[in-house]
Amino acid sequence: MTIEVLDKGFVKLVDSMGTDLSAVRAARISHGREPIDEERDKRLLEHLMKSGHESPFEHIVFTFHVKCPVFVARQWMRHRIASYNELSGRYTEMADEFYIPDLEKRGNMNSDNRSVQQIFEESYERSYEQYKKLLEMGFQRELARLVLPLATYTQFLWTINARSLMNFLSLRADSHAQWEMQQFAVAVARIFKQLCPWTFEAFVKYRYTGDLLKEVEP
Repeated sequence: MTIEVLDKGFVKLVDSMGTDLSAVRAARISHGREPIDEERDKRLLEHLMKSGHESPFEHIVFTFHVKCPVFVARQWMRHRIASYNELSGRYTEMADEFYIPDLEKRGNMNSDNRSVQQIFEESYERSYEQYKKLLEMGFQRELARLVLPLATYTQFLWTINARSLMNFLSLRADSHAQWEMQQFAVAVARIFKQLCPWTFEAFVKYRYTGDLLKEVEP
């Protein structure tokens, strides 16, 4: 399950453990019970969310493969109740891939948009030329990468439980977040909704504090 984001990025689900019923089962163990039936289990899940009893949702876990610009990754990794492993610029040569902002999509309706994009493109080209030159001169990759811009694409694996994922979505799937970060958060939400529709519905109804997910499509 892969959703393309921005010009060269993506969010891909590579593994998951658990479903809506995993949260139900975790809640019902308190009374020595298993899931009962769809209607009552869904009501219980809604009650958990509405009442703020969120620990059962920690039994649903996702692993995503994310490709995004470095500046997005640095915002993303502020969410520390998760596990990350990122592409290393020390051990691999960085690809010639940079984020070119789509200024019109971002709401920058200016007649000079093309000129601004050209500034980005020329800057990236010069930076990458200098990066390659440093490598050719024998400098280590860990030093040569310092000339690359924050727009350089990176990749990482992100493993997170549903409780922490919902906190991430409240903060990042919101118009106060940077626009590029919003696009990745909404992509994550689309995958979350498809895998755990009951949890997603109850989350948006009772706990979500952002403003972008009311109409999100799976």
